[in-house]
Amino acid sequence: MLENWTKKSATGKIILCFSNIGPIPSSEIAQKAVKTANGLALIFVEPPTNQIADVDIIPTVRVDISQGTQIQYYLAQFPKLPVVRILPSRTVIGKSPAPVVAPFSSRGPSSISPDFLKPDLTAPGINILAAWPPKTPPTLMPSDDDRSVNWNFQSGTSMSCPHVSGVAALIKSAHPHWSPAAIRSALMTTASTRDTTLDSILAGGSMEVSDPFDIGSGHINPLKAMDPGLVYDMKTRDYIIFLCNIGYTQEQIKKMILPSPGTDITCCSYLPKTNMNMNINYPSITVSNLQSSTTIKRTVRNVGTKKNAIYFVRIVKPNGVEVVVWPRVLIFSCFKEEFSYYVTLKPLKKSQGRYDFGEIVWSDGFHYVRSPLVVVVNTIGGDDSAIVSSI
Repeated sequence: MLENWTKKSATGKIILCFSNIGPIPSSEIAQKAVKTANGLALIFVEPPTNQIADVDIIPTVRVDISQGTQIQYYLAQFPKLPVVRILPSRTVIGKSPAPVVAPFSSRGPSSISPDFLKPDLTAPGINILAAWPPKTPPTLMPSDDDRSVNWNFQSGTSMSCPHVSGVAALIKSAHPHWSPAAIRSALMTTASTRDTTLDSILAGGSMEVSDPFDIGSGHINPLKAMDPGLVYDMKTRDYIIFLCNIGYTQEQIKKMILPSPGTDITCCSYLPKTNMNMNINYPSITVSNLQSSTTIKRTVRNVGTKKNAIYFVRIVKPNGVEVVVWPRVLIFSCFKEEFSYYVTLKPLKKSQGRYDFGEIVWSDGFHYVRSPLVVVVNTIGGDDSAIVSSI
């Protein structure tokens, strides 16, 4: 239909267009088609969670799918085209849920390291005001746009990365002795899974509820990350085990590890053949192939202002998985700032490689140290399955 617009004049008309999914932004295609057909403006219909403020080459009004469908029904009922009046835009705050996962955001699981939940967390990456080269048009379309600006709104993972880097720098300034792993733990275990309406964060481009493969541990919360209560720290050996498990040799690892007292670069061939990635002290827990009862170890350190603290555990079990945490109470003191606990996972269902999600939360009544729990129950072999599609 967009191709027909280039052949038929739309002079003096406003075009109603519904978005689609593809490698090229459909709003950009629609605007160029309407401009080629000499259209006056565009009403562009897209999912309500797609809130990227694109720069337009023609006047464009964006509405959600429900509003766009109502407009379409109205046009079908009245043969004579109505008159549209476009008023100056104004800012409306608090009408849309936030945050929402962007459609372009990277999703899990990780193909390289399936025993770690990825992404780790989310951060603001939509409509971020940033410097812009004045010789480059804001729409990146030189043939259609001759405007020049010094600032432009940008969206992408390149916009969320500086947010996380800045928060990490603030945490490091407040806790200069924390390791990078401890800072990552603080960011992940305090991240939020709720939006401004206190409901679940939505996945971008739809009205579906997000899961850990969309948001990781959740959306970054700088204030809570400054005082996480407990942290999951990592030692050099944890990184060596990880590198060995993904195929690095001892000689390659030696080139990356600075020699220091107490650093033991264990030969990869001497490591246990079992999957040790599960026991690396990561803030999230992922088991990518649960076939039988499995026990995982995690160690937390009390970094709160109160050295005497008691933490109780709360468990949300993944579907079809029995979860037992021992001990269920961690008692910290001036003489005991680190504790290890064990998580035993037992499959209770027959499943072929299906991901299920839960969580483990340690709390002293003020801090809530949350770890996502991702389990793949794989208790049956390959089997012919029916592939269905909706019509």
